[in-house]
Amino acid sequence: MAKNFQYRYRDGSNVFFTSDTHFRHDNIIRFCQRPFENVEEMNEKLIENWNAKVPEDGLVFHLGDFAWGGYQDWKAVRERLNGEIVLIKGNHDFKNGPQNEFEASRLFKFVTPQLHIEIENRAVILNHFPFLCYGGTYRAESNVVYQLFGHVHSGPNAEHGLDVKRLAHLFPTQYDVGVDNNNFTPVSWHEVDAIIKEQIKKTKEIKNGETE
Repeated sequence: MAKNFQYRYRDGSNVFFTSDTHFRHDNIIRFCQRPFENVEEMNEKLIENWNAKVPEDGLVFHLGDFAWGGYQDWKAVRERLNGEIVLIKGNHDFKNGPQNEFEASRLFKFVTPQLHIEIENRAVILNHFPFLCYGGTYRAESNVVYQLFGHVHSGPNAEHGLDVKRLAHLFPTQYDVGVDNNNFTPVSWHEVDAIIKEQIKKTKEIKNGETE
């Protein structure tokens, strides 16, 4: 497995992010009020959405809590998903899925607890959890560092999440790429970039008293 080192991508048009798919985890439907009748329906919709968005040659950074069950359960799901996948481990992933480097290497490009990458000259920190603070948040806007995360299950049903109130403390340069916050679909790098730039813009407007 790879260690924590940086990858650079000059072109981010084929790079995607997601988190907290929780494939095969039936209780997540109740916990997060997901709009599915059962786990089979959820699995199929998540796979359908993934493959409609991610091409076969795409690269997906999955920010944790991939699936429930053991290696064979994960393998059955992974074989149906387009693209290469880098797994940033979430809290559930430490007790589920591949338990050694050999198994992990058969499912993912690599697995790591955290990653610092650069896309189109933008530094991005990837972790399963949102950070209270991190390096690069106070740089000039053109050079500010993004942080992408999952775990909190924000989105339309965010009132059900135990960590929702903590999100008020986020920087505008942070974004939840989890499926509950993104219509159960991976988001592209260009979508993430546009969302965060809009968050930065709105934060500046509020500070300058330009909003009602």
